[in-house]
Amino acid sequence: MSREVHVRFCEGLGVRFPRATRLVIGFENQDDAEMCLKELQERFAKFGLKLHTKKTRLIEFGRYAIERRERRGAGRPETFDFLGFTHKCALTKEHGWFTIHRHSVAKRMRATFATIKEQLQKRMHRPLAETGRWLRRVVQGWLNYHAIPSNSQRLCRFVDEVTKLWLAVIRRRSQRGRSGWTWERMHRLARLHLPRPRVTHPYPNTRFRDRLKVGAV
Repeated sequence: MSREVHVRFCEGLGVRFPRATRLVIGFENQDDAEMCLKELQERFAKFGLKLHTKKTRLIEFGRYAIERRERRGAGRPETFDFLGFTHKCALTKEHGWFTIHRHSVAKRMRATFATIKEQLQKRMHRPLAETGRWLRRVVQGWLNYHAIPSNSQRLCRFVDEVTKLWLAVIRRRSQRGRSGWTWERMHRLARLHLPRPRVTHPYPNTRFRDRLKVGAV
């Protein structure tokens, strides 16, 4: 949203505003989506605000988006980022049914790697067991949120990249460098300390169905 005068005035008095949250609204008909966007723009304008033009968009997404765009020669459906995941239209391998793939946002993963690298460099001369316990908590915390169906490749990549970052730091502090720390030795260390990447969360419809069963009981 644009920073209008009254927003700057409130911030000057020490009033803190929460960070903006992305809002995703789904419509069955394109006309309804366009009407809602127009209404939002008019509503915000009444308060001296406006939607961010580069962050607000209408996209064709859903069960029939792939085949409709193929008929028009428009390419694959657009994607959108929400709650740390990039959402994509896809088809199941077994039956070719429509599904939604959710992958960890690549930009956020790179930022996380940069933070881990910085922390590893600070812990360069700490005992390996101590660093391993710290890394295990960090990696497990990330996996606890991102271990969802269709995200297996990103899970494996995350653990692999963390292993590479740790190896680079170990080689920097070792006098023997690469000759002392081979990939085989590093993999043994990673298997000892880092959790294995695996999907732990069910599909959303499965989770919702289980909650209904619990509520019925």
